[in-house]
Amino acid sequence: MSTPQVREQFLIISALGPNAMELTNVLCRASHENRCAVLSTRLSRHGEFSALVLQVSGSWDALARLESSLPLLAKKHSFSTNVIRSGASENRPQALPYVAYVSSVYRPDILNELCQFFIDHHVELENLTCDTYQAPQTGGTMLNVTLTVTLPAGTQISWLRDQFLDFADALNLDALIEPWRPQNP
Repeated sequence: MSTPQVREQFLIISALGPNAMELTNVLCRASHENRCAVLSTRLSRHGEFSALVLQVSGSWDALARLESSLPLLAKKHSFSTNVIRSGASENRPQALPYVAYVSSVYRPDILNELCQFFIDHHVELENLTCDTYQAPQTGGTMLNVTLTVTLPAGTQISWLRDQFLDFADALNLDALIEPWRPQNP
C-alpha cells in the first residue's frame, strides 16, 4: 500500500515592524517550529520601520498552524502581518533575466514611466529597488532604481535595449540594461 504524495503548499507573509532583527528572528523561528521551510525572504528598511516578506512552504496543516500563530506573535513583538496562500512559481525556462539600472534627478513620475515602458514591451518585473539621496554638490534629490526583469522568449534583445536607451534619453535618465548575473559570494 502506498501513501499518497503530499502536495507542497506555500504561504506568503509580509510583516512590518520597528526592529529588523527581531522581526526576522521571530518569523523564521515560528516557521521552523511549525515544520515549515523558509524558501525566500526580502527585508528592507523604510524610515523607522522594516518590511519583511517571506515565502514559506509546508504541508497544509503546518501552514495552518503557522498562520494561526501569527496574530499572537505580532501582538507580542509589536509588528503587523499580512498573509496569503500561494501556488508554486510558474516555470519559465525560456525567459531571459535582465537588470536595468536608472539614475536621475528625482521626479515623482519616473517609476510609473519605467513600469509602463516594460508593460508596453510585455516584460515581467521580478524585483525592484528604488532609493533617493541628496546629491553632495547641489543638495538636490537624486533617484537610483534597479529593476530585475524577465524578457519573454523570442524577444529581440538588441532592439529592446535600443528602445530602452531611447526611452531613457527622452526622459533624461542615465540608464543601462544588461543580462542578469548571479552574485558571487
